Amino acid sequence: MSFRAQRECRMPHRISLAEYLRFSLARKHTAASSDVARDLAALRSLPIPIFFLFAGQTVLLVLRSLLQDKRLPMSTPNRKTMRVAFQGEPGAFSEAAAIQLLGSAITTIPRHTFETAFTAIAEGAADALLAPVENSLAGSVVRVFDLLNESRLAIVAETILPIEMQLIAAPGASLADIRSVASHPMALAQCERFFAAHPQWKRVPAEDTAGSVREALSRGDKSYAAIAGRRAAEHYHGVILAASIQDNAENFTRFVLLVPENETAAWISPAARKVSLAMRLAHRPGALLTSLEPFARHGVNLLKIESRPIHGQPWEYQFFIDVEASDVTRLEQALNEVRVATSELRVLGRYVAASGVSSE
Repeated sequence: MSFRAQRECRMPHRISLAEYLRFSLARKHTAASSDVARDLAALRSLPIPIFFLFAGQTVLLVLRSLLQDKRLPMSTPNRKTMRVAFQGEPGAFSEAAAIQLLGSAITTIPRHTFETAFTAIAEGAADALLAPVENSLAGSVVRVFDLLNESRLAIVAETILPIEMQLIAAPGASLADIRSVASHPMALAQCERFFAAHPQWKRVPAEDTAGSVREALSRGDKSYAAIAGRRAAEHYHGVILAASIQDNAENFTRFVLLVPENETAAWISPAARKVSLAMRLAHRPGALLTSLEPFARHGVNLLKIESRPIHGQPWEYQFFIDVEASDVTRLEQALNEVRVATSELRVLGRYVAASGVSSE
């Protein structure tokens, strides 16, 4: 092996099988996909006796670590056969988020309501559920938190989707033709400046953004448009008359992937440092402070805290918390102390934090 190859691979020329495996596993979560070819070239340049140590299953193990998907763990169930439920109609933002997270090979299962989406797995109609939990402008999706708390599902991944609103109409339509615009009330409200430029347009509230596109195009009326995401326009073969018409460009929604609690082991990644919790506290002064103090002491970052009423117990509340730590050991130590300080603590999920946003 050349000196350059040794330096780029950051490993000595004379190595044992165990040492190479440790090297591969240590760097697999930071290696870019372009590193794979370089590593394989370095492997081929090893002296013949050492190369043969990697024969058969050993080579497969090394390749498995090098080719590991950066978004979700290698042990993730086969995405080509995965059925993912979501609330909404085909073309919805939730469907776009599911594909962003898992790829286009999955089968998406639209459900009319959050309630029916949460029962899809138990009914055998889906393997996982993708649900919105928070919008950067509107805040938390409280119904999802209530249903998650009542379910036996757990969070195994998250993704963040930019919410970009498009004005969509039938092929051949123009802005001059439009007289009515339909969409979900929240989507309509997020496009006030655009409507101010077209005061003659009538706003038509609808249950779903993607559904409003389906309805608009089924009418065959060039004066009737809808507001939704780009995926809805593509799915229903509409044309985008005006793009990115939302008032605020910093509009993002965070989605989480949910699976049955007894299936989370197949998803957990060693890189998982984010944890979502639900906790209940005793009615005594300082209970909240006492429960949160271990996070600060162990260097665990508190990302979010929100209270929700406990159903059937008026004026009593449950806290939903997101935390993240750079060290797994310190995270576990903090959680052990929080369990002692709370009357009830449920881990809703441990997963890899979304690292950024992507265009829908």
